[in-house]
Amino acid sequence: MQLICILCPRGCHIQIHPGKNGEWEVEGHGCKRGRDYAIQEAACPLRVFTTSLWVDGGAHRLVSARTDRSIPKDKIIESLKLTKGLTVKAPIDIGDVLIKNIAGTGANLVATRKVDRI
Repeated sequence: MQLICILCPRGCHIQIHPGKNGEWEVEGHGCKRGRDYAIQEAACPLRVFTTSLWVDGGAHRLVSARTDRSIPKDKIIESLKLTKGLTVKAPIDIGDVLIKNIAGTGANLVATRKVDRI
């Protein structure tokens, strides 16, 4: 598997493949962070899930939201399905938890925008 590291501006081109003893063999990384990133991507890729939810009774029709930590990439579609058509009530403050433990990931979906009530 080939990756381009996104952790710093160097953008190292990393190659990773399973080793003989069950550990990952990583080449092309410029630092330990790049090595750790490649192993994480190969073993269980993680992403921050971002979306917008409809707001009922708010000064804005939508509120932006994101998970408070990265979740497994294979849980993104399930998270999308859970938020599709979901409406939350105003007022909403930045950091308010909109969905706890989204898709069983342990991460919370939190508001990233303040929405006042109208």
